[in-house]
Amino acid sequence: MAEKALTAVIQEAYVQCVSTRSVDDLVKAMGMSGISKSQVSRLCEEIDGKVKAFLERPIEGDWPYLWIDAT
Repeated sequence: MAEKALTAVIQEAYVQCVSTRSVDDLVKAMGMSGISKSQVSRLCEEIDGKVKAFLERPIEGDWPYLWIDAT
């Protein structure tokens, strides 16, 4: 469970564009020995795959929308 929590924290930092050095500092603050840039990349590949799948998904059918113009 702790490993899943750590992975979630690292992935959230990645999504928020936190630098690798800051992620390393965060991991150390959590009592771990630190993490390398390549380890962060490996842990975040799952997110990259999900984002790619989302961006490449087919958009079919009707999509209702509301256009609001403040001018």
